[in-house]
Amino acid sequence: MNKQQWKIDENQQAEERHALTVERIRSIVEEKTTKEPYRTYFKSTAAFLLQVEAVRNRMAEEKSLEVLQEENQALYADVLPGQYDRSFANPAYACEQLGDTFGQLFSFLYAELRAEIAYVYENRLFYLTILNELFIEVYNRFEEQEEPSYEEIRDILYWFASDYCDVFSADRVVERFDPDYSSLTEIVMESDLTDLRYLYRYGEYITDTELQMAAFMNALPEEMIQKIADNCTNGMIRGYKNGGKDISKKHVVNILFQAGFERAIRRIIENFAKIGIRPALYRAGVSILNGKTAGRSGFFAAVPNPQYDYDHKDDIGLIYDKKFAERKLEVEKNAFEKIREIAAQYAGPVLVELFGQEGFSPEKNAKAVALSRKQEELRSAMTAKSSQMVSEYTHANERSFTIVSYPCPQIGEKFPEIFAEVVKINTLDPEVYEEIQQHMIDALDQGEYVKIIGKGRNKTNLRVQLYKLNNPEKETIFENCSADVNIPAGEVFTSPVLEGTEGTLFVSEVYLHQMVYKDLEIQFKDGCITEYTCKNFAQEEDNKKYIFDNIMQHHETLPIGEFAIGTNTTAYVAAEKYKIADKYTILIAEKTGPHFAVGDTCYTWSEDVRVYNPNGKEIVAKDNAISILRKEDLSKAYFQCHTDITIPYNELAEICVLRADGTRIPLLKDGEFVIAGAEGLNAKE
Repeated sequence: MNKQQWKIDENQQAEERHALTVERIRSIVEEKTTKEPYRTYFKSTAAFLLQVEAVRNRMAEEKSLEVLQEENQALYADVLPGQYDRSFANPAYACEQLGDTFGQLFSFLYAELRAEIAYVYENRLFYLTILNELFIEVYNRFEEQEEPSYEEIRDILYWFASDYCDVFSADRVVERFDPDYSSLTEIVMESDLTDLRYLYRYGEYITDTELQMAAFMNALPEEMIQKIADNCTNGMIRGYKNGGKDISKKHVVNILFQAGFERAIRRIIENFAKIGIRPALYRAGVSILNGKTAGRSGFFAAVPNPQYDYDHKDDIGLIYDKKFAERKLEVEKNAFEKIREIAAQYAGPVLVELFGQEGFSPEKNAKAVALSRKQEELRSAMTAKSSQMVSEYTHANERSFTIVSYPCPQIGEKFPEIFAEVVKINTLDPEVYEEIQQHMIDALDQGEYVKIIGKGRNKTNLRVQLYKLNNPEKETIFENCSADVNIPAGEVFTSPVLEGTEGTLFVSEVYLHQMVYKDLEIQFKDGCITEYTCKNFAQEEDNKKYIFDNIMQHHETLPIGEFAIGTNTTAYVAAEKYKIADKYTILIAEKTGPHFAVGDTCYTWSEDVRVYNPNGKEIVAKDNAISILRKEDLSKAYFQCHTDITIPYNELAEICVLRADGTRIPLLKDGEFVIAGAEGLNAKE
């Protein structure tokens, strides 16, 4: 049977219902049965839905690149920065035009309906029908009553989310782990990648960046593409080997990537096929029911307007309560039960990130939906339960992962040079770093704590308490990271002891999840955050809220889950040479200085898996006082977040190991490594 037969059957069942919705929506454009200002909203939204339907009807036509570009631009026009201020997608504009009673609700509804763009290109007729019916139901209520109550409209949206959770949320679980469930693989593997029209098959927003990236990849020699692919797949294989895990039991891998990189992704898929692993590709969430957030996870192309994403990141707050949260969790569990065998074969994610885009510093939108404190606590609790469920069904202690990143054309005129430099960075000899880093680890293993001091205007003054070794001959505190799962090479890391870890972490500017933080300052006591601020906004409460939402992930406090020292000075020198330090993903940035992850440890869900460094010593510092609570109550052990914050070398006065007897072992002084055996890291080329 056709592997997509389920979609054919689903579409056939929805055809009649869908045709009726389209006919009704056409009439809405002409009717005058609702009063202003709502009539304008309904007419413009109906026009958008008909625009999407027109694209669906022309899907089989052969189109030129120019026509595809015009069509793509038209679909995303009203959320682009130049139009967003006058779009119902903007909660502020919606409230201004429609009033505070319905403004947020209607902006939320419009944002959900915009998911139809993705569903058209995925040929999900049933999804389109469901959303069309939702719009018609809201419209009918305004026909029946001159102005229904807020509660009536909110209830329609609530029951839509609740009733269709078992469609959208359940399908989301399946598409993450079942290779036969995605149409993205077909685009990557079967398209003529030299014909850039393939980029418009996704339904994602496509800009010159994606076109240039694809053209650049097409021009690379075969050996370069193979090198990129081998680096990625070998990283996953090394991760299994180093973790003492059996990759032969695994047959499914997620590959998360951005449009334009398909030539390398195709080769990565071919590499995995040789060891019996197939890809499950899925699009970044486009609805509150399938994982839409401010940051995108999955496949995506250009972000039309990050402010739009940011304004709608908490839309679920309009309907979120315990009953809905528990229903969604139950739906996900039932979905996992149906794919239990496939989920157990999950090898882990392969994340190929692109960097170079302009950083994003959001503006405060007072009309955007904000979660109540009760909702924040509920979401955190449910996220923990959902993560636990995923770990259970996918056998987290048997999985691994690989993360790697490359620049995109937006990084500047020297893009080809920078790309070549990053390929070099990503493929540095891991054995060289293993040897250098072992000298550092030998010193760190003697320490009671580490002191990190900033210089100039950097206020960092941190004491990081270290695990006490019981058997130094066979045990070690730090992992010697040499480009297996976490590419490129170049760090040693540990889970610090929380008690005794204290002080100030400061960085003048850092990009976390593509959002900029200026003069970020965090205070720690016994390893947990007590205070935090930054200088992004004029009002201190806005700075705190920004951090609370995006770093704290709505937790009152977070522990230091990781302390690491980055050793990849090649990446640091490249950043200085090309002035791209602010463009690096955290994956490379964390290798260019000491970094501190707030949230879970690096060993989350795998603490009991025995891990060894290349010298044979077992890494024993994997838990802290919070993560160890997993043995009593999992809900108290994990935070479902891990955000690395790096201090660049040039903002550091000193990193020093302090022994129990008070003697010191300097590791770094004024931005250069001074520990014996690490002199090679100070090379400038």
